[in-house]
Parts: sequence; C-alpha cells; structure tokens
Amino acid sequence: MKNKMFSRINDLLDGTAPDNVINGCMVLEGGAFRGVYTEGVLDFLMQNGINMSCTVGVSAGAINGANYVSGQIGRSARTNLKHRHNNDYVGLGAVRKNDGIIGFDFLFNELEKTDPFNKERFFEPSRRLVAVVTNLLTGEAEYIEKDSQRDIFQAIRASASLPFVSKPVYIDGKPYLDGGCVCKIPYQWAINEGYDKIIVIKTRDAGFRKPISKTETSKICNAAYRNYPEFAEILAKNDIMYNSECDELDELSKKGRVFVISPSEPININRFESDTEKLGELYFLGVEDAKNSFDALCKYLNSEKTEA
Repeated sequence: MKNKMFSRINDLLDGTAPDNVINGCMVLEGGAFRGVYTEGVLDFLMQNGINMSCTVGVSAGAINGANYVSGQIGRSARTNLKHRHNNDYVGLGAVRKNDGIIGFDFLFNELEKTDPFNKERFFEPSRRLVAVVTNLLTGEAEYIEKDSQRDIFQAIRASASLPFVSKPVYIDGKPYLDGGCVCKIPYQWAINEGYDKIIVIKTRDAGFRKPISKTETSKICNAAYRNYPEFAEILAKNDIMYNSECDELDELSKKGRVFVISPSEPININRFESDTEKLGELYFLGVEDAKNSFDALCKYLNSEKTEA
C-alpha cells in the first residue's frame, strides 16, 4: 500500500523568501507531477535569496510560479506531497467539479483553509508572473500576466489543463488549454522581453529528447480537436518542437546566455505519479541539484551580459 502522504513531509524546506528582487526572468517548464522537481529547486533558491523580477511558467510551472512569486517556501511541495491522494485535487472529484484531472477548486479555494496563499505579496507590482496558455482557435501560445485585465488564476487553470483529459478553459469567451501544447519551455519569451539574466528550470534531464510521434498521433489530434484544426495541427507537432527547444537551450546555455538547471539523473515517474515517496525523492533531488548549481548560478547572475 502506497503512503497517502510523503513520510518526510516535515523535512521539506519551509519559510518565507526574503524581499530582495533580482532583475531577470525565471522560466519554468511543466510536466505535471514532474514539477515536484522544480519545487525543490525553487525552494532552495528562495531560501537563498534568488527572487527573480519576472517568472514565466507553463502548466505545472505556472502553478509553481505562483507560489514562487508569493515567496512561500514549501507550499507547492506541501500541496503535492500531502494531497496527492485527495480526489478533489487529483481524481474523480476533480473530474466532476472541474472537468479535468486536476481540481482547481481545491487548489485555489479549499487549500486556503489549511495553507493560505499570500495574495498580498503575490500581487506586489515589483514582480511579474506570466502564465503560458494555448488558444484553441488559433493554435498559438498566449502569455497572460498577473497585472493585466485578465484573471491570472483562470490563466493558470488554463495553462495546466492538459489536452485530451481536460475540457477547454474559457477566458474572455475564448477556449484555452495547456500552454505546453505549443511552448513547453518559454525561454524565447524571456529573451524577447529583453531580460539579460534568464534561469531555466527543466523537468527532464539534459539529454532527454522525445521520440517523434507516429502518423497515428496526427489522426488522434485531428479526431479529438476537429473543431479546432489549427490547434490539432500544432499539437501533432508537439514532440518535434520540444526537441528543438531543448537543442536550442543547450546552445544558449553553452554561450552563457541562459542558466539551465535540470535533473541530474533521468526522471522515471509518470505524469500523474501516485507514489508520494517517489515524488518526495524527486523534490529532494531538486534541492540537491540547486545546491550543487548555486555557485555557478551566482557567478552567472553577477557576470556581464552575454549575447546570444
């Protein structure tokens, strides 16, 4: 019988991040419960004063980004390692209430009763949060910011609503799904915004590449999203685009344009991993990788700008 809660839940990093802000952008990949790795990295970085002025996240990265901007060390990890087996968070309760595998009503409402979200700090204008979503009508990524006229929590919900298992989330009357359908690692957005210092946290090891999808994938996408042909077309190319992003990130990292933290060993859990012990190990792998990268990261942040 798998533990309902991670046995070392009390060993998670905890506390509040300091108030300092570093000019630059934190880029967070998604990956569902692989995002627990990101939580370990972010908790260590927050504990050590690495609070970037902008955060852009996709899917689980957008959820983790919210707790990073609010400065709440350990909150993301507590959510996943305490409540993974709560059906209102992941399971039939979530499907009934939120038309998807993740229960956003639990995440944004019920959780407030036991682990309140620091909205006051989250909405401070000194730090940006951008959630990446995919517009089903156009098949293009959109970047929704917390100080815009659009609901950032609805955008986070859309960003983390996976294709095939979730219904579209409507924002301003338009249907959206997971931003990772088009852009899994939004480092190019950060470059386009003019940030000199960009930290990228991946949820796959540096050498990982996706196997290229077979012809059947295109048929499945077209059948599932026949009412959204532009979206179906781009979704079928998802694996190719991801591999291209990883290749380009490798080059940017070698040039010193971005700083990448990725798992130091292959991640062998599924997207909806139910074994909280495995998830807890993944969290502490993130903490350890961040610790081992910290000196190099500080050197990068203090270095002169490097052109791409």
